Amino acid sequence: MNKSYTDLVKQTFYFPQEGFDVTDGYLRFNGLDLKALIDKYGTPLKLTYLPKIGMQIDKAKKMFKDAFKKHRYEGKYFYCYCTKSSHFAFAVEEALKHEIHLETSYAYDIEIINRLYERRKINKDIHIICNGFKQKGYTSRIARLLNTGFKNVIPVLDNKEELDAYRRSVKVPFKLGIRVAAEEEPTFPFYTSRLGMRARDILEFYVDKIEGNEHKFQLKMLHIFLNKGIKDDIYYWSELNKIIHLYCQLKKICPELDSINIGGGFPIKHSLGFEYDYQFMINEIVRNIKSACKKAKVPMPNIYTEFGSFTVGESMAHIYSVVGQKVQNDRETWYMIDSSFITTLPDTWGIGERFLLLPINKWEEEYQRVVLGGMTCDSHDYYDSEEHINEVFLPKIVNGEPLYLGFFHTGAYQDQISGYGGIKHCLIPSPKHVIVEYDKNGKLVDWLYAKEQSSQSMLKILGYIK
Repeated sequence: MNKSYTDLVKQTFYFPQEGFDVTDGYLRFNGLDLKALIDKYGTPLKLTYLPKIGMQIDKAKKMFKDAFKKHRYEGKYFYCYCTKSSHFAFAVEEALKHEIHLETSYAYDIEIINRLYERRKINKDIHIICNGFKQKGYTSRIARLLNTGFKNVIPVLDNKEELDAYRRSVKVPFKLGIRVAAEEEPTFPFYTSRLGMRARDILEFYVDKIEGNEHKFQLKMLHIFLNKGIKDDIYYWSELNKIIHLYCQLKKICPELDSINIGGGFPIKHSLGFEYDYQFMINEIVRNIKSACKKAKVPMPNIYTEFGSFTVGESMAHIYSVVGQKVQNDRETWYMIDSSFITTLPDTWGIGERFLLLPINKWEEEYQRVVLGGMTCDSHDYYDSEEHINEVFLPKIVNGEPLYLGFFHTGAYQDQISGYGGIKHCLIPSPKHVIVEYDKNGKLVDWLYAKEQSSQSMLKILGYIK
């Protein structure tokens, strides 16, 4: 019986597959020589492969283009990047190279917009979708954008009172969106999303507050987002069809309304066994919208998406070394990594997220079931199961080089949730961060974006160094 890690993977999945292969005994990620990067920079290591961002954007654009052609869809498609997935300049600016638009969530996002404009990364024609529950600092910044000539900024109203802030401060005609509060899944602890307006209130709100003010502001967009993402199930299609139906009703009395924003929610690969038919889902979304509009005899809307995880998630990996092995009883073998899951991959701890885990080396060694442990003293700093097999199997540790582990497709939200830099649990430092990209001559280069966090930087934050 074959017991090497290579045998386990090939018996369980189709391998190699897109983004992953083994060359000379070492795993490669999008063709990158991970062992060479480990030798150069050491571990723990965060790695961002920027070309993947453009690949994802181009893939989605092509699929929507194909769906529009197949169904003879008459609207336009707008790809927006959800900045809260990764606010870093290298991510946002890479995405902007592929003719996309932006979605914001908080007041400080607008400061990023201003800086991008100053650096000539965007112009004032870009579409900026402003979401979220907005305090004065957010609405005033949105108003400033509008007043200075950003003509495609669309504040998406989260509540009825928000419109009053723009009435007072915006001096030019502008566009509006309304977020429709989605019904949550039956498994959620509450019934309706806290974000957005109730669908049954929107028609009345339009008639009372927006209709007749077309010279000042126009309702252009209905927006919906579902926490569980875009999935082929009754819940998703039911909620999508609710907003399509509402669009058809509103369109008959609001000729300016011309767009539906379906938010984000495309999943990314967190397992070698990942299966998702993106083209089928896009075809069905387009087909459903067209069918309802034809039936209601209203024009088909433009379709906006706000893909965050889909845009940047698959561009990053976290790489660790196994620095110790502990056998605590006859059933559990612990591999201790040189960092912490709580501080570097907080979703594994907070929401039980599972990322694509593969060893970098020792693919020809026998495998065993293990539990991965982080360096903090917290009992929850561990990683114990894979989405596809419900257990972690990794090569046995033998003499020679350490076992290196990669957690892949970690590019969305992890730095935002854990807090980049700053103070981490047990003062575990933020790992070094390496960027891989094409230079101006088309050559693939790697460079150090951030060093491993130092004790001095932490002591200064904590007040021990003045």
